[in-house]
Amino acid sequence: MGRKNTDKVVFHQIQVLDAGAKGVSVAKAPDGKVIFIPNVVPGDVVDVQTFKKRKAYYEGKAVKFHELSEHRIEPICEHFGVCGGCKWQNMKYSQQLYYKQNEVKNHLQRIGKVELPEFETILGSEKQFFYRNKMEFSFSNSRWLTEKEIGSTEDLGNRNALGFHIPKMWDKILDIQKCHLQEDPSNAIRNEIRAFANEHNLAFFNPREHSGLLRTVMIRTVSTGEIMVLIQFFEEDKENRELILDHLYEKFPQITSLQYVVNGKPNDTIYDQNVILYKGRDYILEEMEGLKFSINAKSFYQTNSDQAYELYKITRDFAGLTGNETVYDLYTGTGTIAQFVSKKAKKVIGVESVPEAILDAKANAERNNITNCEFFVGDMKVVFNEAFIAQHGKPDVIITDPPRDGMHAAVIDQILKIAPKKVVYVSCNSATQARDLALMDEKYKVTRVRPVDMFPQTHHVENVVLLELR
Repeated sequence: MGRKNTDKVVFHQIQVLDAGAKGVSVAKAPDGKVIFIPNVVPGDVVDVQTFKKRKAYYEGKAVKFHELSEHRIEPICEHFGVCGGCKWQNMKYSQQLYYKQNEVKNHLQRIGKVELPEFETILGSEKQFFYRNKMEFSFSNSRWLTEKEIGSTEDLGNRNALGFHIPKMWDKILDIQKCHLQEDPSNAIRNEIRAFANEHNLAFFNPREHSGLLRTVMIRTVSTGEIMVLIQFFEEDKENRELILDHLYEKFPQITSLQYVVNGKPNDTIYDQNVILYKGRDYILEEMEGLKFSINAKSFYQTNSDQAYELYKITRDFAGLTGNETVYDLYTGTGTIAQFVSKKAKKVIGVESVPEAILDAKANAERNNITNCEFFVGDMKVVFNEAFIAQHGKPDVIITDPPRDGMHAAVIDQILKIAPKKVVYVSCNSATQARDLALMDEKYKVTRVRPVDMFPQTHHVENVVLLELR
């Protein structure tokens, strides 16, 4: 690999042309190379200071605005531009949807190269803020300082922060006062935890030295009004742990699940940790069309509950079930889609690699008195074989909702071999979805496409595709 060229150049009067990957916008430099620029909107005309030069592109930032795009709006969040969360908050929502639909179309055409029907219009989210049901915040004793603070001679007080990681800086945390992603009492709970911890001199985590007491906070909310709070401590300190947990439970009686983890390992993931219930019960209940789904601290659940309901309705509609079909739900997670379509199917078989998710799926099915769903755990490419299909019957419809990497080639081969009449493919990454559609093109024709916006103010987009046997 050649030496990185970091020569800084200023390009003047550059028109921002398009919204690109990962929420940055795209322009063209005078030499024809692409420039990636954050915090600008297509239509802006700017001077760009480059800070990274590669063979095919530059990365830079806007240092002067000559013209503002008609698609630009004033961001409502005080942390916009520093926090890496809502990168498109300065763009009108109608325009966000336009670029999301465009991205899906480009991926399916350029990568998939398959025959496509007319796209159905992207389904926007009714809530454009306060739509997330899960947020995680990190503690740090080295708060990120703004340029204004760095240049100030005033005493900046303690450097404790509770908020989000600064993009590309694992050890710096932006102290968040008000986040517009999760409805209250999320902000009130986070701010109370910080104030109480500061007042009682509880040590905030030091990510470089691996010391301190308070490490992370996770808040989960559901449409039923139930709330889960989980505090992750770096070390056991019974007195101070109980002090802050008791205070929280007293101050916010609406918390229905208060839990904690003591995690002394280098990373702060809780998935291999023992989660301990402190007050209430160890799960919260989400409800959808009369079905109840339990969500525990480690559960995967779509983070926009309202829009998940819309996504599942589109999935069910695309499947076109009559009540006589055997349906396979691959990558079933906690079995939400499987149970959601079960009343319109003869039998639903869900497969998932995470054992805890399958335990949740079975418990949820029992809670919902669903008797025509069966769930199995195992690696999809291993479990989904001839013996499995012989045992459970050939599917008429397959619903697949794989992770960002898309489906394993062995899974696609198996689908092509058993050739169900329909495949409904739900994707959170239309690039890998497009790759998979190309692999299925020999037997399947894409007959419906509908993108769904689950994450307003960000570049992320889901997409639902119906494939029918040729």
